[in-house]
Amino acid sequence: MPELTPSQQAALKRSTTLQHQILQDPGTFRVLTGDRPTGPLHIGHYLGTLANRVRLQNLGVEVLVLIADYQVMTDRQAGRQLPATVRGVVADYLAAGIDPGRSAIFTHSAVPSLNELMLPFLSLVSDAELHRNPTVKAEIEASGKPPTGLMLTYPVHQAADILFCQANLVPVGLDQLPHLETTRLIARRFNERYAVESPLFPEPDALLTASSMLAGLDGKKMSKTSGNGIALQATEDHTAALIRRAPTDSERRITYDATGRPAVANLLDLLAATTSDNPRHLADEIGNAGAGQLKHLLTEAVNELLRPLRQRRADIVEATDYIDTVLDAGNARARDLADNTLTKVHDLLGMTYANRRTDSLFSPTRGADSSRPAGARSS
Repeated sequence: MPELTPSQQAALKRSTTLQHQILQDPGTFRVLTGDRPTGPLHIGHYLGTLANRVRLQNLGVEVLVLIADYQVMTDRQAGRQLPATVRGVVADYLAAGIDPGRSAIFTHSAVPSLNELMLPFLSLVSDAELHRNPTVKAEIEASGKPPTGLMLTYPVHQAADILFCQANLVPVGLDQLPHLETTRLIARRFNERYAVESPLFPEPDALLTASSMLAGLDGKKMSKTSGNGIALQATEDHTAALIRRAPTDSERRITYDATGRPAVANLLDLLAATTSDNPRHLADEIGNAGAGQLKHLLTEAVNELLRPLRQRRADIVEATDYIDTVLDAGNARARDLADNTLTKVHDLLGMTYANRRTDSLFSPTRGADSSRPAGARSS
């Protein structure tokens, strides 16, 4: 793992303090977290984020889970599959333990006021600051396509995601810290410019863990779109087939050497994560039994870990109406929060004239032909 920068070390230290504060008074925290619906969630999501969301929820932290459907607009293929993908992600959340009675699951597209916050927020950051964001630069490079305005302004949209509900805690990986710093910057600048006496937005903290991100079965970053992860919805037989195809090397004895034997080390890391064991200890236990035994143990461990989740998921997907009900309730909760925040923003910006109208020009109460101004005659 690369050496941490001073800012990363400070964030990690702060996260340790926050973990203690959460245990002492969970009700003082509101968490915003979520995923882009680019494909089925996989075991990396479960071990890296989903299990932690459920833990925070069960401790009493208010958790809002965003399905960022606006963030896949650049992919036409993903767009065609979006309804099924979003429902599948909701099923994954519920199967993992997200309780819709305590946490809200919602989508970008169902919360207009959240997205409208981008407009005032864009006025608080410069073009140069967006171009300097290292995460944005990495995502643009990885896409292999010319950057779109949506891609460049993603950190601002993420700021709207976080600040619409005035979340004060965001679980992120080290690679996402620059995005969160943009959110903190926007919150600070808005408060300094428009809400000096009574700040509106908190500067949210990052909740980090010291663990590194799990790689995919091919040793590359585990991704929903690359097919190198084990989907939560995969069958046990499919899981076994995926693990059998994972690369290793020609040496029979299993040892843990992340530099010299990265493929073997990668499978040991995944086995350690699924069994809460140490990869070096696991390597010593397998020894001369070889890669076949390593893959057998990994298959058994993954299937055992995911078996209860997969059963719950199978029951959930049969109840399509239930998934829609959960999403409707979460969207309603998010809209209430976003509308309230946007009203306060309008007040602080002096845009109260639009909010005081009780009889809009296009209000249904004006009648069927409400598109004409009052007093106009039809021809």
